[in-house]
Amino acid sequence: MHLLQKYRYPACHSCKRFGFTLVELLVSIAIIGILAGLLLPAIQHAREAARRMGCQSNLRQLGFAVLTYHDVCAGLPYQGTFVPGNTFSGYSVHTRLLPFVEQNNIHRQVRYDVGFSLQPEIASMRVPLYRCPSDPNRRTRIEAGIEFYPTNYGFSIGSWLGIDQLTGESGDGAFGVNVSHPLSAFTDGLSHTLCAAETKSFQATLVDGGQPVGPDAPIPDSPDEIASFGGRFDIDWGHTQWVSGRTLQSGVTTTFSPNTVVKYLVGEKVEDVDFSSAKLGPGTNRQGYRVVTSRSYHLGGANGLLLDGSVQTFSSSMDQTLWRALGTRQ
Repeated sequence: MHLLQKYRYPACHSCKRFGFTLVELLVSIAIIGILAGLLLPAIQHAREAARRMGCQSNLRQLGFAVLTYHDVCAGLPYQGTFVPGNTFSGYSVHTRLLPFVEQNNIHRQVRYDVGFSLQPEIASMRVPLYRCPSDPNRRTRIEAGIEFYPTNYGFSIGSWLGIDQLTGESGDGAFGVNVSHPLSAFTDGLSHTLCAAETKSFQATLVDGGQPVGPDAPIPDSPDEIASFGGRFDIDWGHTQWVSGRTLQSGVTTTFSPNTVVKYLVGEKVEDVDFSSAKLGPGTNRQGYRVVTSRSYHLGGANGLLLDGSVQTFSSSMDQTLWRALGTRQ
């Protein structure tokens, strides 16, 4: 009997169940929380890296399309077309590139002899290539009863001047109104000339203030000067119409370095704005100056496309003089 008990009870004791104490459970939860806290930033970083690469891929495709357009048409696409005395209805570089970005089905429907109001079905079409994956805005914008789809890429019109409606002179960039520059016009080399750069859709704008006036107005040295020019403020008009050749919609200028904040006080809130002194159209026969800054949702800088088809990330802290030089044909 004693022998039976000796070998029997230890076997039963070995079957006893064990559980976690409250302290052990709390420690386990804390460890899991720490691991999750370490893991989530890494996942977010990987996702943003993928989105940045997607954005750069979009720009490379645009670069290939621009060069192909030039080979076919012996010049770069018009920023837009304008007949003095008429309301501007010029279609953007984006629109003219449609056949070269596998969107010929849309391009066949475009009538360049009529404005957007007669082609609302074109304005609302979504072209994924024209959108940065990191832009959180996925909506359209309604203006004058027309639904417009936005874009995140602006084609460079230069450093400051949009167009002088008195002389027809356009800016010093790669693209301009009523002009189609051949690549031979870029005397400092295609690898030293900006073609396009990132912009933010639904950008706040300050427009039609009428200042500055006169030819050869000096380029602002500081973004703080812009607020003094005045104008009509709109909270989300900029870069909401990929079909429109207006600089505020489909263009960019190199007045200030990427992601420079152009402050404008609205009530008690400071807004970051793009600027246009005067729009194209009847009654505005003057010079139109533009400040349309390259802005990006990627940290540290903005992706840009050069005319040789290469893509770079340009730092937010890059030299302003160098950035302006990149925006010019010479």
